[in-house]
Amino acid sequence: MSDRSFGSELPSIEVRPPGPASRALARRLAAVESRNVTYADDAWPVFWESARGANVRDADGNLYLDLTGAFGVALLGHGHPAVREAVRSQAEALVHGMGDVHPPAVKVRLMERLRDAMPWKGARTVLSTTGSEAVETALKTAALATGRTGVLAFQGAYHGLTLGSLAVTDRPLFRAPFSPRLYPGVAFAPFPDPTRDGAGAATGSLEAVHAALERGAPNGDPIGAVIVEPVQGRAGARVAPDGFMSRLSSLARGAGALVIADEVFTGLGRCGAMLASERVGLTPDLVCLGKALGGGIPISACIGRGPVMDAWPESGGEAIHTSTFLGHPLGCAAALAVLDTVESEGVAGRAKRLGGTLVASLRRSLSGLRCVRDVRGLGLMIGIELGEDDDRTPRAGAAARVARAALEEGVLVLPAGEHGHVVELTPPVELSEEQLAFGVRTLARAVREAA
Repeated sequence: MSDRSFGSELPSIEVRPPGPASRALARRLAAVESRNVTYADDAWPVFWESARGANVRDADGNLYLDLTGAFGVALLGHGHPAVREAVRSQAEALVHGMGDVHPPAVKVRLMERLRDAMPWKGARTVLSTTGSEAVETALKTAALATGRTGVLAFQGAYHGLTLGSLAVTDRPLFRAPFSPRLYPGVAFAPFPDPTRDGAGAATGSLEAVHAALERGAPNGDPIGAVIVEPVQGRAGARVAPDGFMSRLSSLARGAGALVIADEVFTGLGRCGAMLASERVGLTPDLVCLGKALGGGIPISACIGRGPVMDAWPESGGEAIHTSTFLGHPLGCAAALAVLDTVESEGVAGRAKRLGGTLVASLRRSLSGLRCVRDVRGLGLMIGIELGEDDDRTPRAGAAARVARAALEEGVLVLPAGEHGHVVELTPPVELSEEQLAFGVRTLARAVREAA
């Protein structure tokens, strides 16, 4: 394999993963990292050394096909040339600025581009580093703009693990240890799941939304924000029925609540449009972006309609919501390169077409397998849901077994869903036809053998 083809290659496994180098690194890591962070056993993980396009090379020299996009970050492919060049050029000029005191000039250019990419005129932005921070900003903005601190979120939602974002994240594993510190003014409505709940899923969910907006949060606080993922990510690429998001937007507006679209995972073309909200009919007041925004460099953004963002008081010399690395020059330069590339390379259209092909190929290859309850997705956010023979019970842990089996053959996927029963694919848009076909064959075999 030449360096020139690295990125478009099929997997090549030289030593059964995890190899000796990855195992040695796992032992070293366990000695210095909190034991809660990185899971390791005899079959997991491999340690990455380099990546390009849709390929990853590990510390043992094994070459993988990455269908995770590194948690969706590498939408454009790992190490996209435009991003690397933007970061290199910016690093030669300015590595760090003073974001809310003496800002870097590149910060202004990025925020102008973000304004122009949004569905409203006069959008304003608060930059940060992680998706969780963008969600925190959105929740604070909604409280300031409406005067109501209550929030409506959805079952299955993942919005981050900082305290504010964790309060609107729905998974006991994450919440339970910190529940006494979480804001109690969050109501959770069912996210409509036709696979689980049938044709009436949307109606039941909207009735629950309407009731919560009228009743308020569990602690009695009136609800000022509805936060939703246009497609639920860590819940397993769950797509609501047609019309649901439009009705949700109308219900929120009718109740005087703002709609926050958490597009950290779904935005920037992954789901077939600049914002997935466009495809599902959601009309947000605030949008959170992250992951793919920096092309691998940490940066996120909360962007809102001008009148909503103007609820923040004018700075009198001390910002009430800021951070040291706000508007970091390298992140801003990378994000500008990403936005340029998304536009110039037609990423949204490519993701829509490639995602459709991938879903259709997976459905053909997995047809007839009793354990496969659903193959779904929007653009390049795709889930394979695995269930027991009763057609209702999730096959707990099955997706992790599939991920391990696929890893041995050189394909990287991740388990998702509360029960670890959904194989999730969020690959780069650079995926070639040959790589796609190899990935589908490998996953079909892994599901048959391991699920």
